[in-house]
Amino acid sequence: MKAVERFDDVSTRYKSSTEEFEKAKEDARAATAAFNEVKQKRHDAFMACFQHVSQELRSIYQDMTKSSKHPLGGNAYLSLDDTEEPYLGGIKYNAMPPMKRFRDMEQLSGGEKTVAALAFLFSIHSFRPAPFFVMDEVDAALDNVNVKKVCNYIKQRSHEFQCIVISLKDIFYEQADSLVGICRDAGTNSSRTLTLDLSQFDEDVEGDDQS
Repeated sequence: MKAVERFDDVSTRYKSSTEEFEKAKEDARAATAAFNEVKQKRHDAFMACFQHVSQELRSIYQDMTKSSKHPLGGNAYLSLDDTEEPYLGGIKYNAMPPMKRFRDMEQLSGGEKTVAALAFLFSIHSFRPAPFFVMDEVDAALDNVNVKKVCNYIKQRSHEFQCIVISLKDIFYEQADSLVGICRDAGTNSSRTLTLDLSQFDEDVEGDDQS
């Protein structure tokens, strides 16, 4: 009798353990499937952004480095350290100005790095556009030729976003729609803001030309 009772008890526990084991395996499979689904969505979202930015970067960098001597502009591209799980690795950025051989970014001049950085910034912006930019003396390391290229690019995209630029370069002033200046008011010993709408002068010039 005792042997039968023990057998029944062991059989019951075995059945219970088997059911728990099967349930644990099913839960593990469900958890793995859910994890893989999230992992795939993460990969797809990352690659959608990466491919868009990479494609736009090539086009924007070429536009910003074109000239009469170099009508094709330069070349810029992004590469992934980890293609299987790209979000776990780094992204390498290389830019080659016109007529320059391949080199690491660290070996580019200050102006070349600035143009490359702006092209990268604009390409990221094109994926999830913001209504405006605020740029603080991004032209500090640029010569007049590259400042004009940056100005022209921003001007061409002015219908897509508003750009507020803090600059000390006259070329930026000439291309702006309006100017805002900050100066010291000696009478009140405080700061004073001066604004100037340049679009009205453009209209006057066009009117004079037509007359």
